Amino acid sequence: MRIDELHPPERALWNSFAQGDAIDVRDGSSADPEVRAEVLAALLLGAGTDAAPGDRPALRLTGARVTGVLDLRFGEIDAPVVLDECRFDHTPLLGGARIRELALTGCALPGLAADTARIDGRLVLSRCRLTGPLVLTCAQIHSDLDLRDTTITAPGAEAISAVRLIAGGNVLCANLAVRGAFRLSGAAVSGEFDLEGASLSNPGGHALDAYHVQITEDFTFHPGFSAEGRIILSGATVAAAIGFCGASLSNAGDVALEAVDVSVARNFDLGQGLTVDGGITLDGSRVGTRLSFRDATLTNPGGLALSLRLVQARETDLRTRQPVDGTVDASNAQLGTLYDTRDAWPADLRLAETTYDALALPLPAAERLDWLRLGTAGYLPQPYEQLATAYRRLGHEDEARTVLLAKQRHRRAMLPLHTRVWGYVQDATVGYGYRPLRAGLWLTALLACGALFFGAHPPAPLEAEKAPPFNAVFYTLDLLVPITAFGQDAAFAPRDTGQWLAYGLTAAGWILATTVAAGISRAISRQ
Repeated sequence: MRIDELHPPERALWNSFAQGDAIDVRDGSSADPEVRAEVLAALLLGAGTDAAPGDRPALRLTGARVTGVLDLRFGEIDAPVVLDECRFDHTPLLGGARIRELALTGCALPGLAADTARIDGRLVLSRCRLTGPLVLTCAQIHSDLDLRDTTITAPGAEAISAVRLIAGGNVLCANLAVRGAFRLSGAAVSGEFDLEGASLSNPGGHALDAYHVQITEDFTFHPGFSAEGRIILSGATVAAAIGFCGASLSNAGDVALEAVDVSVARNFDLGQGLTVDGGITLDGSRVGTRLSFRDATLTNPGGLALSLRLVQARETDLRTRQPVDGTVDASNAQLGTLYDTRDAWPADLRLAETTYDALALPLPAAERLDWLRLGTAGYLPQPYEQLATAYRRLGHEDEARTVLLAKQRHRRAMLPLHTRVWGYVQDATVGYGYRPLRAGLWLTALLACGALFFGAHPPAPLEAEKAPPFNAVFYTLDLLVPITAFGQDAAFAPRDTGQWLAYGLTAAGWILATTVAAGISRAISRQ
C-alpha cells in the first residue's frame, strides 16, 4: 500500500501511529468518515512509519466507519489498539492473533471473532453494540475482560462463545445485555466475575452456560441481574462467594438455575429479593459457610421448585419471603445450622436422610412434627430420629420423646391390623416406652378399682383355718402382678362379679408387664 493511495482520514491516522496519538476523524457531517480495514491491518502488522527512539506506537481512532474485513488472524500486533465510537461493516477477524491490548468503546460491530487469540493486556468491549456473535473460544486475556454496558444480539445462537477462556483479571459484565446464549464452560477467571445489572435472554435455551468454570474471587449476579432461560453453574469452583441477591430468573416449567456439584468457599446467597420462576437445582453442591434463601421468592407450581439433595453447608437459611410454591427436596442433605420459620414452610418438603447440627428456631415438638409431615410419603424413621437428636442437643429430652413417640405412631399406621392393635395397647399403656409414668397411673387406677371392690365384697377363703387375714389392697396387687408376692390370691376365691374382675385384673397385669418390658427393651436399644 502506497501512502499516496490513502484518504485524508487514513493519512492522518498513518502519520499519528508511530507516536500513538489519538485521531478523531469526524468532520461534523452526518456520515462517519470511512477508513479501510486494510489500512488498519497494514499499520498493525508493521507497514507504518518506523518509530523513532522514545516513540510508543499505538492505533487510537475515533469516529470512523471501517469498511472491508479487518483480518488480523495469527498476526503479531505489538501496538495497543484503541477504537472509540467506530462502526464496522464486517466482523473483525482476530483468531489466533497476539495483541498487546484491544479496547473498543461505543463501537458498532456485526460480531467479533477472537478465538484462540492472546491478549497481553485488557480486552475492552464496553458500550458496544454487536449484532452478531462474540467469539472468544480458547482465548487468553492476561488482564481484564470488560463487557460493561454492551449489547450483543444473536437470537437462537451463541451470542457469546467463550469456552475455555482464560482471563488473568476480572470479567466485568455489569449492565451487559445478551440476546442469545452466553457460553463460557470450562473458563478460568483469576479475579471476580461480575454480572451486576446484566440481562441475559435465551427463552427455552441456555441463557448462561458456565459449566465447570473456575473463579478465583466472587461470582456475582446482583443486584438487578435478570435471565430468561436456564442458568448453568454445574461443576463450578468459586474461591469466594456466589450471589444472586435481587436477581430475577425465569424459565417457567423448567429449571431456571442448575448448580449441581458446585464448590463455593464462602457464601452461596440466593436471597434478599431474588425471584425465580422455575426450579433451582443445587444437588451435591458444597458451601463453605452459608447457603441462604432469605427473603427469596421461588415459584414452580406442581414441580420441583428447590432441590438440595446431597448439599453440604455449615448454615442453611430457608426463611423465604413466602412459602415456596412447589416441592422442596432436601434428601440426604447436610444443612448445618438450619434457619427457618413456620410462615415460610413449603407445602411439600422432603427430608429423607436429611441431617442438621441444630435448629436455630427449635419450636415445640408438636409444631415441628407438622414440619416433618409436610411431604413425607410413607414411613421414614430417620427424619424423626434427626429431630429428636436436635432436641436432645438442646437439652429438651421431653420434646425428643414426643418426637420418637410420634415416630412409633406413624410406623403403626403402616402395619397390618392385627399388629396395629398391639401397638395401640403399647401406646395407651406406656407410650411405646416413651411415657413410662403411664404404667404407674394404670397400675394405680386398677389397684384402686380392685381394692374398692374387694374391700366391699371380700372373697371367701379357700381354707378358713389356714387363710391369712384378708387385705383388699394386697389381694389386688397379687392379681395385677404376674409373680405372686403376698399370698393373697392363692388363699381366697372370688365368685360371680368378683371372679370376672379378678380375671380382668390378672389379664391387665400381664399386658402391663409385657408392654413395660417392651418399653424397657426399646429404651435400652436407644442407648
